[in-house]
Amino acid sequence: MNNISASIPSPTVSFFDLGPFRIHFYALFILAGIVLAIWMANRRLNKRGGESGVAIDIALWAVPFGIVGGRIFHVLTHLNDYFYAGADISAIFRVWEGGLAIYGAIAFGLFGAWIGARIAGVRFWSFVDAVAPGVLLAQALGRWGNYFNQELFGTPTTLPWGLEIDSTNPAYPLGLPAGVLFHPTFLYESMWSIFGVILLLNLDKRFELRWGKMFALYIAFYSIGRIWTESLRIDPSEVILGLRTNIWSALVGIVAAIVIWRVQTRRHPGLETSIYIAGKEPKSASESAIKVDSKA
Repeated sequence: MNNISASIPSPTVSFFDLGPFRIHFYALFILAGIVLAIWMANRRLNKRGGESGVAIDIALWAVPFGIVGGRIFHVLTHLNDYFYAGADISAIFRVWEGGLAIYGAIAFGLFGAWIGARIAGVRFWSFVDAVAPGVLLAQALGRWGNYFNQELFGTPTTLPWGLEIDSTNPAYPLGLPAGVLFHPTFLYESMWSIFGVILLLNLDKRFELRWGKMFALYIAFYSIGRIWTESLRIDPSEVILGLRTNIWSALVGIVAAIVIWRVQTRRHPGLETSIYIAGKEPKSASESAIKVDSKA
């Protein structure tokens, strides 16, 4: 049993009651991340000529789709957690207790963003480029919800920043004595994501990443880090050809990022002069923006 005098203690609570309502810290971190991502996207779009609140209009479509997609993907990759003899099927819908798969959220969220962007008259790639750093920041915050739930930790470690997990926790590995420390994969991924936000914003400032290039870099950067953290995790997961499902998802993400970068570079070699689809600019924007082709 490790000496836990130098370690990261886990929270003793994962929720608090407010009158008749039970508030889970996981849900609070997810909501805080969503708010910050929308705020950041709105500021970035405003600086590029977008009307105030345009990111909110699109997010009203992207966020619900993302939550549904994240939950569906999580359930499909953890079937044994939800379908067994005597299982409470309603647990499938209790998102606030934890269980949103990021790649499912991205895939469905993109579809919702495409719908919202078309309605708002905004180029789809303009929006996803603007929101990409904010999504990464939201993921950094969301991982702290896993910390409060004492879930998704890594293999045992003797490092001084090992994470303490209650031996009574259902996720505690069978056969291990109490007091074993584990890799804090939530912290690794959170720190990786924060570094990514700083990196992406600086690259965008220098190179003006447009036409989906910022989004492609976001997907590639996050996926590289996810392969690393996922390889440390010991929570149950579907395994395909020796690799956990989310490692396969990350590999697909890297390939998708490369394809997006190459295709969009060929399609749009010039600068993006407006975030709006040609002919759908608001009056204030159409007076000053240079109209370009409506391909997005």
